[in-house]
Amino acid sequence: MSTKPKLYYFDGRGKMESIRWLLAAAGVEFEEEFLETRDQYEKLLQGGSLLFQQVPMVEIDGMKMVQTRAILSYIAAKYNLYGKDLKERALIDMYVGGTDDLMGFILMFPFLSAEDKEKQRALIIQKATSRYFPVYEQVLKDHGQDFLVGNNFSWADVHLLEAILMVEEKKSDVLSGFPQLQAFKARISSIPAIKKFLEPGSQRKPVPDDKYVETVRRVLCMYYDVKAN
Repeated sequence: MSTKPKLYYFDGRGKMESIRWLLAAAGVEFEEEFLETRDQYEKLLQGGSLLFQQVPMVEIDGMKMVQTRAILSYIAAKYNLYGKDLKERALIDMYVGGTDDLMGFILMFPFLSAEDKEKQRALIIQKATSRYFPVYEQVLKDHGQDFLVGNNFSWADVHLLEAILMVEEKKSDVLSGFPQLQAFKARISSIPAIKKFLEPGSQRKPVPDDKYVETVRRVLCMYYDVKAN
């Protein structure tokens, strides 16, 4: 019997959240070890577990994997969420890459000052509605299928739903001008594994709060001020 993947990160979203989403979408149960002290982090460093001295780190199939994109690619391929051929994989990579760019505007949001948060919130909404969501809206409209690539559920769909929900936390009606994405959100959210992950009590993490921010700062000795883009 294979051991459950084990995730090493903070008790919050950050770069690990997309990994949680993808494992959940694949129906894979996983364990988590939350970093709460600098000593825990130093132990991982000294033990050689963090190849580039960074988390996330995931133990899976006898490997200690780091680098978020590598972890996600492995999980997507292992659980048949990465297309049926090279062309589909390339499309998935493109769409995931675009969604990653949008998520990048959100990732550091909790660490900003109150003033910079308001500027960043406006930027996130502007980028989502003028650059990223129009692309996916057009893709879905052009091919008339339920999913982004090959009319099969893939990593690209999981990643886009995660991003949509994150942006909606900044502006609840952000999809008002995107009917295709509204329907997409409803479809993907109703997939049993996704629906389960969205329910209360799952391993999905809430919006980052001050406690999460302070824990990350303390563990990583990150005491400088983060600036908005």
